[in-house]
Amino acid sequence: MYINPDIPASLQPLSSNASTDWGKIRLIATDMDGTLTNQGKFSTALLQTLEDLQAAGIKVMIVTGRSAGWVNGLNSLLPITGAIAENGGLLYLSGSEETIALTPIQDFTAHRHELATVFANLQTKFPQIQESADNRFRITDWTFDVAGLSVDALQTMDDLCQKLGWGFTYSNVQCHIKPQKQEKAIGLLQVLREYFPDYNPQQIVTVGDSPNDQSLFNYRDFPLSVGVANVRQYVSQMQYQPTYVTTAAEGKGFCELCDYILANRG
Repeated sequence: MYINPDIPASLQPLSSNASTDWGKIRLIATDMDGTLTNQGKFSTALLQTLEDLQAAGIKVMIVTGRSAGWVNGLNSLLPITGAIAENGGLLYLSGSEETIALTPIQDFTAHRHELATVFANLQTKFPQIQESADNRFRITDWTFDVAGLSVDALQTMDDLCQKLGWGFTYSNVQCHIKPQKQEKAIGLLQVLREYFPDYNPQQIVTVGDSPNDQSLFNYRDFPLSVGVANVRQYVSQMQYQPTYVTTAAEGKGFCELCDYILANRG
């Protein structure tokens, strides 16, 4: 694990480092479930916050594990610049219905068959797991519900997937079987290079709440990362932790961060 002695300790309050210029933020790359939502729903306060960010010229890019079908619809309804779906697998830009693949896959039909085979292998050891309701709308990964699974079980699944040549991650909602090099940070960095080449790391803040967001907390790539307060329950399970943490949890924490950013603009 990379350790930079110059960075502040993780999970510090937003106001703890005076050297961070929050007024320069141009883009917020954020997880959705448990980060934008409150108990699984968008609040009116969140929608107003997104409108306020847009009016201030700050772009929002959702980076979620949710399915291609789900994210494509959401992208057209919210005041955001775009959304990355399936933990870095696909991109949807605002104003476009095009599905942009971020993970190179030669044959999608064969790919889905291979994912199903890995899932069946996991079911031999964990017969209680069932395909998630939105899995049929996915392209690059395969999901099942995380509810009821212990940390030890999740680690065993991770190990099994790695042995079979696949990646594995989970959020507060779902478990994901995926290509090994498919993760949120890799997808986001590709999008930044191709669509926002003039944005520097000090103008971007990444936000999340659970293990599938940890690549967004890697200081080498994203020096300004924030966890909403509910991230604390997962810190022992993550290699990378956010530099800052909000006081409030879930969507209220995201609004807290955005209010802080907007208040510090010149």
